Amino acid sequence: MRHALLAALLLAAPLLAPPAWSETLRVGPGERFATPGAAARAAKAGDRVVIAPGVYRNCAVWTAPDVTIEAAPGGEVVITGPICAQKALFVIAAPRVTVIGLTFRGAAFEGGNAAGIRAEGGDLTIRRSRFEDNQNGILTAVNMRTARLRIEDSVFVGNGALIHLCAHAVYANDWALVSILRTRFEATRICHHVKSRALATEIVDSEILDTPGNRASYLVDIPNGGNLLLRNTTLRKGPDHGNPTAAVMLGAEGVRHPTTSLRVIGNRFENLMPRGTNFVENRTTTPVLLEGNTIHGPVTVLAGPGEVR
Repeated sequence: MRHALLAALLLAAPLLAPPAWSETLRVGPGERFATPGAAARAAKAGDRVVIAPGVYRNCAVWTAPDVTIEAAPGGEVVITGPICAQKALFVIAAPRVTVIGLTFRGAAFEGGNAAGIRAEGGDLTIRRSRFEDNQNGILTAVNMRTARLRIEDSVFVGNGALIHLCAHAVYANDWALVSILRTRFEATRICHHVKSRALATEIVDSEILDTPGNRASYLVDIPNGGNLLLRNTTLRKGPDHGNPTAAVMLGAEGVRHPTTSLRVIGNRFENLMPRGTNFVENRTTTPVLLEGNTIHGPVTVLAGPGEVR
């Protein structure tokens, strides 16, 4: 009996071996990996990928979870394509990935819906990154109602397109949460700065700014309801525009999500158009609370159900 048990344990031993240690994969001239795409193919769960300063005309599909992809100190790291799988410069197809300090520039496709990052694997965190002149800055996959997108301390400049599909600086589909913190959106060329179909959206301590010569539509579009917190953010509409109706639009495409909390608190809004606009237009049946906002220009503060304090 004792010998049989020992034999069974010896047979099982390889299954009980500890997992391999995570690695740091270095990308750049003279490093093990010349491109982010090569590192993505080799990355395993838990690895850290460090990319040396430079311009990488390359794209990557990330399939390992729990990976951190970050810029090495000493200069800008620019990812500029061509795009992968007719989708994005980075296609992130795994959960719990973190991207730190990278610039995504010039993602384009004749279909008009290319992205700096295509998020289709689950929870994704973006920190201290830039998205410049892409059709979409970030575009998420659909039907991921447990996934969360978090964007911190980042910049979106000159994104947006209108070819066959409308593309935006950030376009989030029906995820659990989109959280945008201390981030600047500026010079979105066309369509919306932030469009979120998420069950909950938070935009805090940020800037969302139209600029002359660009024809962005809404500053914030929450087309299918869901909870919203817009707080301590500077917003500017016009003078050129693709849609003069409103700065913040709620429920314009039909309310699909539970909507119990709509709060727009402590923001600063300026309308530079010669004609009036709505600061917030609420087409849901849930009252929105506007409190402590500072308004400049010809503006109707609220159209639709809600309270202004």
